[in-house]
Amino acid sequence: MEIREYTQYREEEILRLYSEAGWTAYTEDPEKLRKGFESSLIVLAAYEGDSLSGLIRAVGDGSTIIYIQDLLVRPCMQNKGVGTALLKALLDRYPQVRQKVLVTDSGSNAEKLYRSLGLSELSEKGCTGFIKID
Repeated sequence: MEIREYTQYREEEILRLYSEAGWTAYTEDPEKLRKGFESSLIVLAAYEGDSLSGLIRAVGDGSTIIYIQDLLVRPCMQNKGVGTALLKALLDRYPQVRQKVLVTDSGSNAEKLYRSLGLSELSEKGCTGFIKID
């Protein structure tokens, strides 16, 4: 597996990855997804040969905060270290950033992964979170 910066947006492989991962709210508006990628702070991709196995996308200023927007791994590649490698690679790029934020579904299977790499639930840090989804 090779982790590299994803600098050239390839709509077909991105839509395939998001569809396979079940993130269809993103695939319903491919143009909006492309714009999201273009506005990202960084996107890292995991490849097995020429095949996109997963990606991680962050937004933010890169100095005081990064927000991990997307972390997706193709279902056939899950539980093989792809998500761990992507998240570790992203966190390693921004050691100076104080706040690294990731929001996920309650009961996510990935909670163990997040904790193993030093992330904590907001409540454990005396914080709370709010969200508005339209």
